[in-house]
Amino acid sequence: MSSDFATPSGSAPLSPSIPASAGLSQAERAVDVFVAPSKTFIDILRSAAWWMPLLLMVIFSCASNFVVAKQVGFDRVYENQLHSSPKQEDSMNQLPPDQRAQRMKVGTAITRGVTFAVPVFLVIGFAFYALILWASFNFGLGATTNFNQVMAVCFYASLPYLLTNILTIVMLFFGANADAFDIKNPVGTNPAYYMPDASPVIRALMNRLDIIQLWTLVLVILGMAIISRKSITQSALIVGGFWCVVTLITVGFAAAS
Repeated sequence: MSSDFATPSGSAPLSPSIPASAGLSQAERAVDVFVAPSKTFIDILRSAAWWMPLLLMVIFSCASNFVVAKQVGFDRVYENQLHSSPKQEDSMNQLPPDQRAQRMKVGTAITRGVTFAVPVFLVIGFAFYALILWASFNFGLGATTNFNQVMAVCFYASLPYLLTNILTIVMLFFGANADAFDIKNPVGTNPAYYMPDASPVIRALMNRLDIIQLWTLVLVILGMAIISRKSITQSALIVGGFWCVVTLITVGFAAAS
């Protein structure tokens, strides 16, 4: 992968040639994200289809969720989430036993529903993110990308998150501690995973320094540079800038929780 990233210049706009009509298959695109990402993003100039990464995310997400339901249970998942938010846990503990039981039942049902609905939220979230990037590159840098191309970049760039699903399944089948399982941060790809007793603010900040997340960030920067025909530096300023804004918002919510 390193040679693939070394090709573009950091300061000169990228001017990839649009592939021939045959192009890559959807499966080849998915594989190339991990081994030759520039090929995938160049092929998006030919076809902006993004059904393959969506399908893979649905399959792997559902598989991971079924394993969580079997090995941990969503009642435990919800209790663990409460434990990570001291204010909410204190509020729950102050309720009478019958009200607490009812609240736990509702919270467990909501947690299960939201978890299995993640693919829906992904489409909505990616659409919003793609709209921001599309507007920023087109109006801010004078690019001529279309919305579907940006959506395709967002979806393909997020394929490394499949590794999170795979690692979650493996860890739960090989004896991970259900009492410490955090569905929002299930595997140790970031410093927050190893800091369970840190403050919510510190954990939120450390969670953003996730290997998979940073990998995806680099892929979005590369993909947007290619489809917009702008430099890596210009792309990094916009994509990285939004990442920093989201990080500040995330930390702010953690401070208020």
